[in-house]
Amino acid sequence: MPWMQQDLMSLREEFVHLVETARLPLATVCERFGISRKTGYKWLARYRASGRAGLADRSRRPRRGRPTLPAAVRAVLLAERRAHPCWGARKLRQRLVTQGLTPVPACSTITALLHREGLLGSNQPRGAAARGRFEHPVPNQLWQMDFKGAVPTVTGPTHPLTILDDHSRFNVRLQALPNQQTATVQQALIETFRRYGLPDRILVDNGSPWGSDAAHQDTPLTVWLWRVGVAVTHSRPYHPQTLGKDERFHGTLTREVLRDAQWRDPAHLQTALDRWRAVYNQERPHEALGLAVPASRYQPSLRSYPEVLPPIEYDLGTFVRKVQQQGEFSFRGRVYKLSKAFRGYPVGVRPLAVDGQYEVLFCQHRLTTIDVRAVQDGKDRG
Repeated sequence: MPWMQQDLMSLREEFVHLVETARLPLATVCERFGISRKTGYKWLARYRASGRAGLADRSRRPRRGRPTLPAAVRAVLLAERRAHPCWGARKLRQRLVTQGLTPVPACSTITALLHREGLLGSNQPRGAAARGRFEHPVPNQLWQMDFKGAVPTVTGPTHPLTILDDHSRFNVRLQALPNQQTATVQQALIETFRRYGLPDRILVDNGSPWGSDAAHQDTPLTVWLWRVGVAVTHSRPYHPQTLGKDERFHGTLTREVLRDAQWRDPAHLQTALDRWRAVYNQERPHEALGLAVPASRYQPSLRSYPEVLPPIEYDLGTFVRKVQQQGEFSFRGRVYKLSKAFRGYPVGVRPLAVDGQYEVLFCQHRLTTIDVRAVQDGKDRG
């Protein structure tokens, strides 16, 4: 840690005096002064070599010539770094390119500048870049959706909902919700669909409210999404990397917003989320996009949100059955079980090529297949 901003010479003199006369361990004195042992050894060595004069600041100008950055370029780099402490040299360099400033220094030069100015922290994520990265070829083919996890505020916890476009990494929703209930999430999705249109498909995990587990993935929310015209895909159980882009987004959100702050209430948190979302979508160079910003690769969907849902209809040759209160429906004198989320809705039963086998449809989505010749425990199962 750096020295406190007061009379540095006095502080350094007091420091070496305590080390020399009080016979305290150097590590203890360094801890009390809020500096590292490396810094403590440096000032102790200078004092022993040159006395009080050795405690004065020395010029950081290199003995050999170093390329000098123009003042305008240097000012932009330092301002961007202070505004975004987690941005590294590549992102800062791209910001210079975006703003048309020249000359554009090498990343190593920017790193050296940050080091000299004491702005080179350890906030960047460690580890190699992802290999074999896959993305959908156009926007709105797939959105990834998940909750960040409860974020505490003085008035109680809140639950940030994040929705990311797979192709562009554009964040279409970042909202601190009061809970994770179906009605709350549905209203957030309606507002998102009204602004950006409908995606072809949404990828979610197996947790509430979009699924209770791998065996019971159909919920009122996923049924509503199918009804609206959006397909739903669930990630593999215990494989969070399936939602890798949104999980990576969560990591960035934690480092740049959530980790070092406290929130008075959900409105206070939402203000910070809105401000950061604008930076993330429109200013922050994204390394997975070749340092382009997500907004440059995103465009709204051409499919508008249907304010009035059309009736559920099935093709000719499809048998229509109404799902009862416990999720069951009857066909050919036998009872088959679906999720309770479909109760009250009509489902279609369409014959397959194999005699006696049928597929069960909801809004053209295949739910399961049944075999009218199979009987299990007195009741047929799909």
